[in-house]
Amino acid sequence: MSYPPGPQDPYGQPAQPGYGQPPQQPGYGYPQQQPGYGYPQQGGADPNAAYGYPQQQPQPGYNYPQGGPDPNAAYGYPQGGYPHAGQVQQFYAGWGSRVAASLVDALVVGIPAGICVGVGIAIGGGAGVGVSVLGYAIAFCIMLWLLHQKGTTGQSIGMKTVNIQMLRESDGQYLGFGMTFVRYLCHFIDGLPCYLGYLWPLWDAKKQTFADKIIGTVVVKTQ
Repeated sequence: MSYPPGPQDPYGQPAQPGYGQPPQQPGYGYPQQQPGYGYPQQGGADPNAAYGYPQQQPQPGYNYPQGGPDPNAAYGYPQGGYPHAGQVQQFYAGWGSRVAASLVDALVVGIPAGICVGVGIAIGGGAGVGVSVLGYAIAFCIMLWLLHQKGTTGQSIGMKTVNIQMLRESDGQYLGFGMTFVRYLCHFIDGLPCYLGYLWPLWDAKKQTFADKIIGTVVVKTQ
């Protein structure tokens, strides 16, 4: 070996990268800074993913479909068209349907009572009076049950038969037994004068009786 080392001498050449000396990095020896310290670059994935959070997915309208919930759903109406009074008239129950429902309910109440009263008259005496009173008691209980059904499900037997339903106008919910009973009492006003309140749905925009307007109820079609 000659001294000084020649250019071909492997022991005298400067150290090359890969022989224990890391290659010099730009920025005065500091490693290159990564963008965002762990955040993905703009336009990439959700920043929450860097912390282990699930990626956020846009939910239009607070989990409602775009455009918000249809107001017709509260009343069971088909979607679309509810905001205008002229368009919702087709969803209100007609006067004929309401009369038919009332007749069916009257039969449900009246037939058991009529049978008992007829039997009581046939028997006569104290026993006959007792049977007749029992018939009236049965009729009263059936009437209360129908009011309970109308208040908690929106339908009595007659209303279910003709596919109509009574709902609270403000929010489309059931009225409840208490207010349904009050509405039943308000039908007294429908009979004054000359049963005008019962006829009012024939020309009213929302097909309401006076009792409906006082309590705030509407009767709508279910199909």
